[in-house]
Amino acid sequence: MDWLDEQRANFEALGNFSDRILDGLITTVQLTVISGLLGFVIAVVLGLMAGSRSLWLRGPARVLIEFFRGISLLVLLFWLLYVLPLFWIKYDITLPAPQDNTFATAAIALAINYGAYGAEAVRSALTSVPQGQWEATTALSMSWPHKMRRIIFPQAWALMIPSLTNLWVHLLKGSAIVSIVPEVNEFTFELDNLRRPTDIWFSHAFIGLATYFVLALILTLGMQALEARAKHKLGRGPSLWEILSPDPRPTPPDAASAAPPRTKAATTRPRAGKETQ
Repeated sequence: MDWLDEQRANFEALGNFSDRILDGLITTVQLTVISGLLGFVIAVVLGLMAGSRSLWLRGPARVLIEFFRGISLLVLLFWLLYVLPLFWIKYDITLPAPQDNTFATAAIALAINYGAYGAEAVRSALTSVPQGQWEATTALSMSWPHKMRRIIFPQAWALMIPSLTNLWVHLLKGSAIVSIVPEVNEFTFELDNLRRPTDIWFSHAFIGLATYFVLALILTLGMQALEARAKHKLGRGPSLWEILSPDPRPTPPDAASAAPPRTKAATTRPRAGKETQ
């Protein structure tokens, strides 16, 4: 009974902290979505530059990718919040300082860090597009923006989604480190507050684990639906409606020709005009 009384008290404390927990959860979702979209833009830009034949584009992209992949996210946050503002003080810069909007600074740090990882996924997906597709765009005299928008990137997009999904889930879990940033009361920060009237097992190992799992599951299912749609537009898989439909998928027209022929007794008929010996 003591254990039940303790859990009852924990859930009562959770009810008292429900508003703060909900606000922290909304902040985490906002941080994940904003930094994920911004990181995707950074990944596409750096991925295209890294896959370029021009050394003037490929060289700086490789330096940026390796640098931001190699440094810790924690170090990057400290550098943006406590080192970069020194330049504002020294040079009397009139632009808003990083510490003036800590949420935006945290989102930019996450976007830069995970965007550098995503750039490799973009570059590898572009190089996985068959060479014949590139040659066809050259034969059709397509401009670079036209061939990337209509031919190359739609095929690479379907290939890069699984890798980007993993990175976005990592970004969701990595956003917990933003709890050290002032004035950004995200979900992990509020879990630390919940730990005081309860215990770490209830706040982190139960509430935190279950919540992050549900968020990651929703994000994964959404990206899988996006992948199914991208592959269907390329004719490489069923549509999302066919996947979710309880009815069996219709047999494609060429399935009959692909089926193995029926075995039946071999019969030979003599040709007309010839006698059977």
